[in-house]
Amino acid sequence: MSKKHPVIAVTGSSGAGTTTVKVAFEHIFRRDGINPLVVEGDSFHSLDRAEFKAAMAKAEESGNQHFSHFGPEANHFDKIAETFKSYGESGKCSRRYYIHSDAEAAEHNARLGGTSYTAGQFTPWEEIAEETDLLFYEGLHGLAKDDATDIAEHVDLGVGVVPIVNLEWIQKIFRDNAQRGYSAEAIVDTILRRMPDYVNYITPQFSRTDINFQRVPTVDTSNPFIARDIPTPDESFVVIRFRDPKKFAVDFPYILSMVHDSFMSRPNTIVVPGGKMGFAMEVVLQPIIEKMIDDKKNA
Repeated sequence: MSKKHPVIAVTGSSGAGTTTVKVAFEHIFRRDGINPLVVEGDSFHSLDRAEFKAAMAKAEESGNQHFSHFGPEANHFDKIAETFKSYGESGKCSRRYYIHSDAEAAEHNARLGGTSYTAGQFTPWEEIAEETDLLFYEGLHGLAKDDATDIAEHVDLGVGVVPIVNLEWIQKIFRDNAQRGYSAEAIVDTILRRMPDYVNYITPQFSRTDINFQRVPTVDTSNPFIARDIPTPDESFVVIRFRDPKKFAVDFPYILSMVHDSFMSRPNTIVVPGGKMGFAMEVVLQPIIEKMIDDKKNA
């Protein structure tokens, strides 16, 4: 951990909605003139798209039906920890990108001087020399741990985005169908294949995060596999849990006064209307980020 070069990790499962908290951070960074080094979690996969498909087929042939992007076999946990540690010590690190689409491929090929990378591949690792105020990571494994690596020990602020699991599955099914064209059956197969790694490497992170944002629907989601639509924000509450409110001097009366219809459910937990999730995130996170920047200046 580092006061001079803080590391923020936002982590959540596939389909959890980490984009919402990413946008909240972007608003804070823009308002406060903070220059972050953004690191994408997908860039730490150990296999590109074609390699992953081949590795999954090989695993299935050997009787392993649970090879997935959630586990250490398909990721560089050590490189995530190394990146966070390097940045915390020096404000410098290496970064690469996973190319999700043809549009991203064209953008990176132009940036890299006419290379010919395609969707599903990685760009080369590049040393980041520019001066930045903090490192911001968003992805699957920001606080992951296995027998060899503990990423969380290098994180100054860990944020989990954790809708209840039925809602998470509904969001994933709708996203993968609408954006990627996958059938409902294929998406359910993916969920089942990932389950052991989900239990062992994804959910344990949310006991290590400093703050969790958990969306809880107020409509029936008891069978997520036949849901016809995603519950709207207004059809839900967001449970915000602080592992140690004293660590960031959380001002609960201030949050309650700023977010109408919010209430405390436990001494370390505040509940807000789902429609105010983005606003509540900014109210909660902005004082914490500003304190981190003040500590950085005084370090």
